[in-house]
Amino acid sequence: MKLKVSAVLAAGAATAAAAIALGSPPNAVAIPPGPGAPPSGPCALHGITNDVAESADTPAGFARSSGVVRALTLFIDFPDARATMPASARFAEFFPATTDFFRTSSYGRLTYLPIPLFRWIRMSRPLAAYGIQRGTNFDPASDGGYHALSQEVVRTIDPIVNFRDYDVINIIAAPNAGPPATRTVLSVTFSGGDLGLKTADGVPFRNASFIWSRQSGLSAFRVLNHENAHSFGLPDLYYTDDRPEPPPVGHWDPMDEDWGPNNDFVGWHKWKLGWLAPQQVHCAPPHGTPGEHTLTPVSTPGGTKIVVIPTSPHSALVVEARSRGLLDPAVCRPGILVYRVATDVPSGRGPLRIVDATPHSGGCYRANPYVDPELTDATFLPGETYADHATGAAVTVLTENQDGTYRVRVTPARA
Repeated sequence: MKLKVSAVLAAGAATAAAAIALGSPPNAVAIPPGPGAPPSGPCALHGITNDVAESADTPAGFARSSGVVRALTLFIDFPDARATMPASARFAEFFPATTDFFRTSSYGRLTYLPIPLFRWIRMSRPLAAYGIQRGTNFDPASDGGYHALSQEVVRTIDPIVNFRDYDVINIIAAPNAGPPATRTVLSVTFSGGDLGLKTADGVPFRNASFIWSRQSGLSAFRVLNHENAHSFGLPDLYYTDDRPEPPPVGHWDPMDEDWGPNNDFVGWHKWKLGWLAPQQVHCAPPHGTPGEHTLTPVSTPGGTKIVVIPTSPHSALVVEARSRGLLDPAVCRPGILVYRVATDVPSGRGPLRIVDATPHSGGCYRANPYVDPELTDATFLPGETYADHATGAAVTVLTENQDGTYRVRVTPARA
């Protein structure tokens, strides 16, 4: 029986691969020379190690984020919310777009391979019986919630799927199950540690993303990029406690805003995920001398991507160039982005914050209701300086070069 359904999975993978190939023009992304590498050196700051965080080191148990990542992709519906479309059509809402996004953002260093089981797995109870709400946890002691739902999924497919073959798990619900995404976003990921649910293959059920409802717009697939990035170790950048404050990052990274037009990951996340080679990261440790650096925009393969300026054992200023590109079409003020990273601040509490070069301006991109506009013009332009008076660190944008790179002068922190 396992062999028969393995053949079904292989057929699904072949179909998915064909769709991905059709959606990917040849040489869409030039792979820069040399492999990426995990962060290292004095600017690879340590911090939280038992959860998603901005710490340079991602703890064991999370999924790999470079090379080939295999994603078991399943589809569920409920007796009171039956799917009204083929599972393959629901799959097409996310692929090949998700694969293309990861390949482009990683400069070809992440090959994301979805392996779909093209059938709807019918849950045994109505949706309400599982008690799925925003913030519902994974409690093995409960007869509801995500543990109960996952236990049922695992029980159904365990005889026919070898969980050892996969790095992440996507469980995509029928879009008519639950409230629309415009009312509340239920999608969630349980990543890293053991959740208390074992599979027959002897591996724990983890690094699982649950995708609900359907977001709007051409880039609606990016909810899956956001959720899978949690399995890779990235934190939520928006405030998960719904505090009445402006977004700390806005549309500069999909771990804050993943609605509306495309947006790329910040350079610090690309470094953390192993998508940058060591020479693409410049370190400006405390007590050093000021120096000049040439930065290639994040959207362009190759070149130096970030300068890291540590300001304490668990914090740093990061400098990168952002300009319009395939994954950054909404960049309306190309320039140098400066942001603060705190590796000891939990997910959802503001571990990364953009420094706004034009506070209270109202922003320069107001074309999409899903993009908070205030930070869209946060970049610094040639002739402008940001100085952190508390630490003495400073960044001056010297020039924008004809080839699209930027020259910056960086002053390290005093301590």
